[in-house]
Amino acid sequence: MTKDSHPVAAPSWWAKFPLKTSHAFLNWLLLFVPVGLFLGFVWKPSPLIIFAVAALGIIPLAGVLGEATEDLASYLGQGLGGLLNATMGNATELIIAIFALRAGHVEVVKASLSGSIIGNILLVLGLSVLIGGWGRERQRFSRQAAAVNSTMMFIAVVALVIPAVFAWSVFGQLKEHDTLIENMSLWTSGVLILVYLLSLLFSFGTHASKSNETHKSERSMSSALIALGLATVLIGALSEILVAQIDATKQALGLSELFLGVIVIAIIGNAAEHAAAIFFAAEDKMDLSLAIAIGSSVQIALLVAPLLVFYSWMIHKPMSLLFVPLEMTGIALAVLIMDMISSDGETTWFEGVQLLAVYVILAVAFYFVPTPVH
Repeated sequence: MTKDSHPVAAPSWWAKFPLKTSHAFLNWLLLFVPVGLFLGFVWKPSPLIIFAVAALGIIPLAGVLGEATEDLASYLGQGLGGLLNATMGNATELIIAIFALRAGHVEVVKASLSGSIIGNILLVLGLSVLIGGWGRERQRFSRQAAAVNSTMMFIAVVALVIPAVFAWSVFGQLKEHDTLIENMSLWTSGVLILVYLLSLLFSFGTHASKSNETHKSERSMSSALIALGLATVLIGALSEILVAQIDATKQALGLSELFLGVIVIAIIGNAAEHAAAIFFAAEDKMDLSLAIAIGSSVQIALLVAPLLVFYSWMIHKPMSLLFVPLEMTGIALAVLIMDMISSDGETTWFEGVQLLAVYVILAVAFYFVPTPVH
């Protein structure tokens, strides 16, 4: 969420509470937070119910975390504030992934990463373009910004494809748990993080001299810190509950780890950002909408995934950047169609339909993938 969104009226007592979100439905979803904690730690009914309630609780907390981050960033100045926003943009996905890695769900984590990239580009951008373009002849945005993000995503595709090509060249198969593949993933992750950090330096260097104005949030700095800390703790608690139900949930629903990660968990972690991107598109602010949808995918690919590779190595449960062919194909196709649609600096509602069509086709393919994937 961002400060440019228009808050929905809330009860007077709510305004005094440090947790606040910009959309009424996210406010009401916060009711699932205490319910999820109670079900996960006290009552423990059906794993499927616990999974669903914990997921519904994480969604509004992601919005709270995003708003608290932006409110805090407004007090830190343009440089530090921009850095905080850039590094905390996908904190929810990172927290969920950390707990999943600790529980040994490496394939689910990798699937959620690829699902976040695919979902942000095809589902979020697709809905944004469709809803924003409905009733309008076309919507325009910065071609330069779109081109930079497209290039960054192509770098991510290269990083995902090369380990697979290497594995086939050396082993003749996708041999994930091999020292060579793991070492290559570590080195590649280091390069991706470096590129991401340099992109931040480039962005701040380009825009720092344009304006020294900083818009202070209506919420105090202490309230923003409280909201940030509390949201992080609660997301961590609900993530632990959610991850504990993964095995039982996929068995109850007959889903593979790949589908559960690519579609279900990826949507849970990104739902608050989805709402913000669609809202801005409806307000004819496509630059902001694209910045959220595509920028989030860039951050997942160039920062979150590499950080998780290093973290997995630290906890002795190594995760490589070797993805299954369907995941790599899905990401590559998503980046390709994104570049085709955004290259002219304008969109129509039918282009949103095209993006959504590709997402549905990929979702169907992921659904029919048998278990195990590898």
